[in-house]
Amino acid sequence: MPRIASLEAGYYRVPLEVTLSDSMHGDMPAFELNTVRLRDADGAEGVGYTYTCGRNGAAVDAILRRDIPEQIVGQDGDLVEHVWQRLWWGQHYGGRGGPTVLAQSAVDMALWDLKARRLGQPLWTLLGGHDPRVPCYAGGIDLALPLDQLLRQTDDNLGKGFRAIKMKVGRARLSEDVARVKAMREHLGEGFPLMVDANMRWSADEAIRAARAFQPFAPLWLEEPVIPDDVAGQARVVREGGLPIAAGENLRSLWDFKQLIAAGGVTFPEPDVTNCGGVTPFMKIAHLAEAFNLPVTSHGAHDVTVHLLAAAPNRSYLEAHGFGLDRYIAEPLVIEEGFAVAPARPGHGITFDWKGLAAIRA
Repeated sequence: MPRIASLEAGYYRVPLEVTLSDSMHGDMPAFELNTVRLRDADGAEGVGYTYTCGRNGAAVDAILRRDIPEQIVGQDGDLVEHVWQRLWWGQHYGGRGGPTVLAQSAVDMALWDLKARRLGQPLWTLLGGHDPRVPCYAGGIDLALPLDQLLRQTDDNLGKGFRAIKMKVGRARLSEDVARVKAMREHLGEGFPLMVDANMRWSADEAIRAARAFQPFAPLWLEEPVIPDDVAGQARVVREGGLPIAAGENLRSLWDFKQLIAAGGVTFPEPDVTNCGGVTPFMKIAHLAEAFNLPVTSHGAHDVTVHLLAAAPNRSYLEAHGFGLDRYIAEPLVIEEGFAVAPARPGHGITFDWKGLAAIRA
C-alpha cells in the first residue's frame, strides 16, 4: 500500500502578459496559482493545482498547509475515492465550497496523478480511455479589447491551430455586444464554431433578449448568461432564448450539477476540475451528463482537463483557457488542426518549472 507521506503546498501570483477582462470579474492583471506536491512512502510524487482570478489564493494555501495534511498523511494513495470522501466530510461544516473545495480539487488531482504515474499510465487511459484527440477552442477573456484587437487575437489563435473561438459579451449596451458578435461571425465565416460568454452578467429576462439577438449569428452556445444560483432563471433561458446554454464553472459539486441538469437549465455542462472537487467528481459529472444525453465541455486547466475529456465518450469541446501555464511547464498542450492531444506521458504529464515559479511566489 503506497501510504501518503507528505504534502507540499505552493502559492504563486502569475502575471499576465495582457490584462484580461470580463463582465463580472473586471480587469485581471494576474491570477493566483496554488499547487500541491504529494509524495508517498516510496518517494513517488503526484502534482495538482488550482487557481483564482486574483483573490482568495491565500485562503486556499492556508487550507492546504494547515487542515488537509492531518487528514491525508498516512492514507493509502491508491484509494482515491476513500480519500476524497474523507476530505469532503472532514471539511464539510466549514467548507462545502469556496477555498475549501478548490484546495480539495488540487489534492484530488495530485492523487490521480500519483496513481497514474505509479502505474505508468497516462491519466486519460486510467480513467477509462476514449479518444486522445479532443476538439478544442480558444477561450478569449477579451471583453475590453477594441474590435480590431479582438479580430487580431482571433487570427493569432487561428494561426496556433484552433478551429473554434470563444469571445466575451456583457457590455453595458446589448447593441455593442451584438455588433461585436456580428463582426466576429463575418470574420470567421458561416459555420465556424463561435461561442459567446456572458460571465453571469444578466437577469433571466435580459439573457433571453440577448440570446434572441445573437440567434442570427448562430453561436454554438451562450455561456453563463445568469448567476449560478438562479437555476429556475437559467432554465427559462434554455427554454425561451433559442440558443444552447453552457454553464458550470461556478458550480462546486456533483450535486450542484445534478440540480441544474435535472431542472433543464443547461445544454453543455461545464465543470472545472480545479474547483468542482477534482478529477473524481469531474468524471462523475461527465457521466451524469451522459445519462441525460448531454455533451460535456470544460472550463480552465486545459493541460489536465484534456485527459478527462479524452476519457468521456460524450465530450464536446475542451477550453484552452486564458490563464495558461505555458511559461512554467515543460510541455504545454499540443493543438493540431482544432484538436487538443492528450499526452501519452504517465500521469497528467505536467512538469512544473519549480525554480521559475519560485520567482513569483505569493
